[in-house]
Amino acid sequence: MSQAIKQPRIVKIRENVLKKNDMLARELRKRFQENGVYVVNLVSSPGSGKTTLLTEVLTRLSNKYKTAALVGDLATENDAERLEKSGALVHQITTGTVCHLEAQMIEASLKQWNLAEIDFLFIENVGNLVCPSSYDLGENIRAVLFSTTEGEDKPEKYPTIVNSADVAIITKIDLADAVEFDKERFYESIYKSRPEMKIFEVSAKKDEGIDEWIDFLIKEKNLLGGQSIN
Repeated sequence: MSQAIKQPRIVKIRENVLKKNDMLARELRKRFQENGVYVVNLVSSPGSGKTTLLTEVLTRLSNKYKTAALVGDLATENDAERLEKSGALVHQITTGTVCHLEAQMIEASLKQWNLAEIDFLFIENVGNLVCPSSYDLGENIRAVLFSTTEGEDKPEKYPTIVNSADVAIITKIDLADAVEFDKERFYESIYKSRPEMKIFEVSAKKDEGIDEWIDFLIKEKNLLGGQSIN
């Protein structure tokens, strides 16, 4: 009896939380657009190689552009310390028990920076393929990362994150043969949810595909002028 009464209340609270987040995300998107900041939200499960790839991307972009990164994690500042080596502005968001970043966290973290001086802002979301799919952070583009070591069926297991993303990135492509990664099946599982999704294959270790990913981001920024592609 108590369960039947309790469930609608939980649903209502969740709807209110998401509505508040979406409203703030729209405000953030407007601020980013006005300041010419192109924002990339990176989502993945833990251990996908997200930080390694982002460090390399920030390092290369920093030669021509002013870059910044917000890093979400449950605890520690390990990832932020690694990213700082790229020369980018970096701020750690420690979420505690929260398994995703929210627009309010992004807004609070931006107070220390002058957005007009930033060209690219990367948001490294908490390692999770479930919760981040529901939270708009005001980004221009959301990229979901899957590593070859996770298996080719991950997109089938987490279709919501695929449907909420704009592009997909296969990381650790150099290990594909060693772990018997079925690339054809992976592509099929992605296209089952998103028939025309753009997919990048990268390897930070072998320096494969990274420049292609960076060129895509620069092109999108130039074409869209900071506006969302959604």
